Amino acid sequence: MILHLGGDAVVPIEDVIAIIDMETAIQADINREFIKTAEEEGFVKYLSDDPPKSFILAEVNKKTVLFLSPISSVTLLKRSGFIEDISFDKEEDKGDMK
Repeated sequence: MILHLGGDAVVPIEDVIAIIDMETAIQADINREFIKTAEEEGFVKYLSDDPPKSFILAEVNKKTVLFLSPISSVTLLKRSGFIEDISFDKEEDKGDMK
């Protein structure tokens, strides 16, 4: 299965390492430094002229790529099916608490 990241970019879901909300990520100095370093080293791919809402870390052709996407991280997670995978039934959770 593939994940559409915005623009003309798609990646196989199994190649996605992380989908991260941009607004939350840039609050930490280390994340801003990571994005800056990635830009300097040339492995950032801008998918739109619009401000990025999320960044996606993926392995493409055995190289790490940081995609800056105008699509929100929640929308990308829904498209990928990851949200369904992490949700759980409250009744099942009660049995685990014993």
